[in-house]
Amino acid sequence: MNKEALADLRDNPLFRQQCFVDGEWADADSGAVLQVDNPANREFIGQVPRMGQAEAQRAIEAANCSLPAWREQTAEARGAILYRWHQLMLAHQETLAAIMTLEQGKPLAESLGEIKYAASFFKWFAEESRRAYGRTIPAANSDQRIVVIKQPIGVAAAITPWNFPSSMITRKAGAALAAGCTMVVKPASATPFSALALAELAHQAGVPRGVFNVVTGSAREIAGEMTGNPLVRKVSFTGSTEVGSVLMREAASNVQKLSLELGGNAPFIVFEDADLDAAVEGAIAAKFRNTGQTCVCVNRFYVQDAVHDAFVEKLKKRIESMHLGDGFDPQSDVAPLINQEAVDKVLSHVDDAVGQGASLVSGGKPDTRGDNYVLPTLLTGVRQSMQIMREETFGPVVAVSRFATEAEAIDWANDTPFGLAAYFYSENVHRVWRVAEAIEAGMVGINAGLISNAAAPFGGVKSSGLGREGGVEGLEEYLETKYLLMG
Repeated sequence: MNKEALADLRDNPLFRQQCFVDGEWADADSGAVLQVDNPANREFIGQVPRMGQAEAQRAIEAANCSLPAWREQTAEARGAILYRWHQLMLAHQETLAAIMTLEQGKPLAESLGEIKYAASFFKWFAEESRRAYGRTIPAANSDQRIVVIKQPIGVAAAITPWNFPSSMITRKAGAALAAGCTMVVKPASATPFSALALAELAHQAGVPRGVFNVVTGSAREIAGEMTGNPLVRKVSFTGSTEVGSVLMREAASNVQKLSLELGGNAPFIVFEDADLDAAVEGAIAAKFRNTGQTCVCVNRFYVQDAVHDAFVEKLKKRIESMHLGDGFDPQSDVAPLINQEAVDKVLSHVDDAVGQGASLVSGGKPDTRGDNYVLPTLLTGVRQSMQIMREETFGPVVAVSRFATEAEAIDWANDTPFGLAAYFYSENVHRVWRVAEAIEAGMVGINAGLISNAAAPFGGVKSSGLGREGGVEGLEEYLETKYLLMG
């Protein structure tokens, strides 16, 4: 993005450099700020308030004050506001996508795709809000009636990541507001402007003051207030398993309800009866979206002996045809990583694998165009014991192992403490059911490389988290069940 285009974007009403608390734009009490840089060139974009415990407390109190009026709104009224928010996102999708690419780095086409995906949660939950059904239960005594109702849990807090800075907010906020809850959001410090743009659109859509708040700043202080404040009844977090474990311990003091979407280590299995061309395209989609920086990104490829060489050759050609560049370059398929720390982690995984005998087929080094660029990489001969198979790489690296039998592939796929997403390709319907049921993951893509959908429950098992977002289950996360016995 050139300087003129950047200046125009900064002048856009959606580009906000203040936080949104109780319906007002605000700075930090101390006046402290956080600077935000463009991952593509490390140039300064703008700054946001460095808020802390005191400001987070005020945001929570504002959400609590607005809670009674919001939860007493009809589901239809809340849904109408969410639907207007959805329409406004689509009306401003080009600006929202440009803000996202500027601060996060992903290709502009992917940012546009994320904005549409993010908006879809407001539409889904606008419709789902009126389906918070209860039920009646036959009573043991003829003069009694048993009724079960659903009510909003209360003030909700959300802590969101940098890799999907819009959709990780709307997936939480859409469900919370539809259920009748109010919310305070703490976005990632690397990508705050997408969150603040959503706050501006919330105001335009008619979300009442205090119902949706955004605070930027110290993750430790803000998150500590969220888990330590008894007014907060629900905490939703997307991020690393290590941080999720800390939040679980902190939330225990107030017995807060938690949704945790944590780390992944997704396997991608190609069986000998797979459509190899389809598998290659699925692999590209599942591995290189957002330059490999997704929680459901493939981390481990397992390819059956009979088709291993053919699959690797097809995949090699496809990888080498990809264009690495700035997210605003329309030719770019992959873009810069978020920061130098991410680059170092990716390269350390590659070096560890090669040092233990893996073959570097292509890539495996930084690109000359900038510090945060790493070439798309293909490794073969990777073993289960290598670091790249045990840890989440979060970068543009394909690590391929070969396997002999179906049982071996399933054992390797499940040999991880994580269980968020998994993928496999097979044309055998019997195998499809066997493998889908045997894999330990919350989501399984079968002959498909993209699995996210607002209507489907998103979440994992084991160390990949608790709860679900999206779908019917997403609304349930923000509702309490109340049993009424009428004598």
